Amino acid sequence: MSLLNINMNEFGERRQGLAESLHLDLPLLMGLIALAITSLFILYSASGQDMGMIWKQVTRFVLAFMFMFALAQVNSNTLKHWTPYIYAIGVVLLIAVLVAGQIGKGAQRWLDFGLFRFQPSEIMKLAVPLMVAWYLSEYPLPPDGKRVLIAFMIIAIPFILIVKQPDLGTSLLVAGAGFFALLFAGLSWKILAVLGVMGAASAPIAWSLMHDYQRQRVLTLLDPEKDPLGSGYHIIQSKIAIGSGGLYGKGWLNGTQSQLDFLPERSTDFIFAAYAEEFGFIGILVLLAIYLFILIRGLLIAVQAQDTFTRLLAGSLIMTFFIYVFVNIGMVTGLLPVVGLPLPLVSYGGTSVVTLMAGFGILMSIHTHRKLLPLSLIHISEP
Repeated sequence: MSLLNINMNEFGERRQGLAESLHLDLPLLMGLIALAITSLFILYSASGQDMGMIWKQVTRFVLAFMFMFALAQVNSNTLKHWTPYIYAIGVVLLIAVLVAGQIGKGAQRWLDFGLFRFQPSEIMKLAVPLMVAWYLSEYPLPPDGKRVLIAFMIIAIPFILIVKQPDLGTSLLVAGAGFFALLFAGLSWKILAVLGVMGAASAPIAWSLMHDYQRQRVLTLLDPEKDPLGSGYHIIQSKIAIGSGGLYGKGWLNGTQSQLDFLPERSTDFIFAAYAEEFGFIGILVLLAIYLFILIRGLLIAVQAQDTFTRLLAGSLIMTFFIYVFVNIGMVTGLLPVVGLPLPLVSYGGTSVVTLMAGFGILMSIHTHRKLLPLSLIHISEP
């Protein structure tokens, strides 16, 4: 028995050693693979067993994992050096979208390069937390009022450009990613209180600046039954699907709301409702456990990071992932307005999957390169 334990320990150490030599964090990788497998299973059912959609999703996952692996090889010093350029390129591309972007579904969000379409706002989900972390890491923490103001300007530029597309969901996600970097830098409670008061005071102005469909989404959240066959249809059918799943669900391929086309966007934004209907409350707990495992692992990587830049960056990246999960489940269950954010690494999609996996590649790089950093580069800020 002891010999077996020794052999298993040696196997585990070799496997961990191989993963670290490839700059991959094994626990995080296992969590991401679990989500990818879950995605393929539920997509097969939600799409009406459309193998074409499944193969497209598999292709996107392969591409996304390649991006993750590539970025995992880049150490934090190289990433920090390129951060201002990445941010500047992202801003230029956002301006290009407003000037010559392709219009689709009433929004101007894409650049058409012939062979493929590209959504520059996805870059900013990484570029903004990178830039805020890069800027704040150059000064003592917590940041003073001047540094906070400049950090907000770094966030505000892409936020405004993305709002103009219009894409409120992505703009809020980008702003949240930058704000988390500020928060982890030690943003004082006084500043947070002032921001809260300013946000509440500016709510009427924000309401007047919103598009009609955005205001309608807020009103629908408050009373979806007012227009059950129109604006409230999505959320009403979503609630029915989730509730009908019960404790154990109706079983894989047996969801009536999704299979009979009552549930809109069942492969993308509302895939959580399709999953809940088929796997029930127990299945929801399993899915949330996977997300929680990834979140805890990401926060642990942030805590173990060796310098200010990587700590702020790792914390903001993993919390952005959490916001994805929180907002999607919140809107599908009727707790938040519908903003068009997918369930991360489960919903059918391309650009968002690649962006998320790129972020996890950066997280893995931060974790696996930390022992390779020279002591002179390790900076620990004092309160």
